[in-house]
Amino acid sequence: MRRVLITGGAGFVGANLAVGLAARRPDWELTALDNLYRRGSELNLPRLEGAGVEFVRADVRDREALLALPAYDAIVECSAEPSALMEADGDTAYPVETNLLGAYNCLELARRDRAQFVFLSTSRVYPYGALGRVAVREGETRLEIEPDQELPGVSPAGIGEDFPLAGPRTLYGATKLAAELLVAEYGARFGFQTVVDRCGVIAGPWQMGRVDQGVFALWALHHHYGVPLSYIGYGGTGKQVRDLVHVDDLCELIELQLADPAAWDGTTLNVGGGRDCSLSLLETTLLCRELSGNEVPLGAEPETRYGDVPVYLSDCRRLHARSDWRPRRDARTIMADIFAWIEENAETVGPALGIPA
Repeated sequence: MRRVLITGGAGFVGANLAVGLAARRPDWELTALDNLYRRGSELNLPRLEGAGVEFVRADVRDREALLALPAYDAIVECSAEPSALMEADGDTAYPVETNLLGAYNCLELARRDRAQFVFLSTSRVYPYGALGRVAVREGETRLEIEPDQELPGVSPAGIGEDFPLAGPRTLYGATKLAAELLVAEYGARFGFQTVVDRCGVIAGPWQMGRVDQGVFALWALHHHYGVPLSYIGYGGTGKQVRDLVHVDDLCELIELQLADPAAWDGTTLNVGGGRDCSLSLLETTLLCRELSGNEVPLGAEPETRYGDVPVYLSDCRRLHARSDWRPRRDARTIMADIFAWIEENAETVGPALGIPA
């Protein structure tokens, strides 16, 4: 029996991972830990209970609470505060303490148990200044990466792990990159197995989308409930692009990593949908109109927000070279799955997010 702790376990990724693993690995003992800080996370508690996953309400910032837990064979660190708006409002303590101190505390637990450590990082570790210098051209519905680039680690396939890391990247990105460094040090110094997944945009059912995080779920929620939206930045055209990966595809990769720790030990890998599974905001609007049958008012705010980038695509060739794993769900499937989830849970999801059902 493998004992696995999932921090941030009532969040979007953590809860989907716990429920999915419970179904596919009934011989594993799963614990989800969460402080229930994010609005809507309480909706995942019945799902965890129904799947037979133990839930512990605790905060990764509380090292004593973590070290009071029983021993685990593996820890998946999914907890994070990703909001750039929170830091813009002057609240730096929560994101820094959650993302960096929280990761340190989880690493201390892994050190105690010599547990495998799977760390969910982010594409935000790549500096927004350098990403803003990526040469792009404007197409009819999106911005495209040009073939010829002055910076290393970038091509029409996207941003690779060799992309330059010098420069600011938001507090979210900075704390996650600092945590990546701690993961590497702890694994080497204390002899337990680690893997870092640098994720692009993760999307799918049960994501409580907000303007600063979970943009594809946000677009679907607003189209379902008829709430206005705005294109923000880059002239207000909606042509900025992100790749996306279905949360179930990501969970299948994490399952592979948990099942074979030695094969993944010491790796840091981009994980995302890449160019083949990507959308601009404009393309997302068109797809949402088609899938929902609704059209919502769309504003435009030309001014670009702090830390935003015109295009991010995950170049996952390093991951693909070492594994047969590939994303199996395309952008249309991802958005359709989000709409199906909203429609099935409309009476609870809307009110939980402050949207009238």
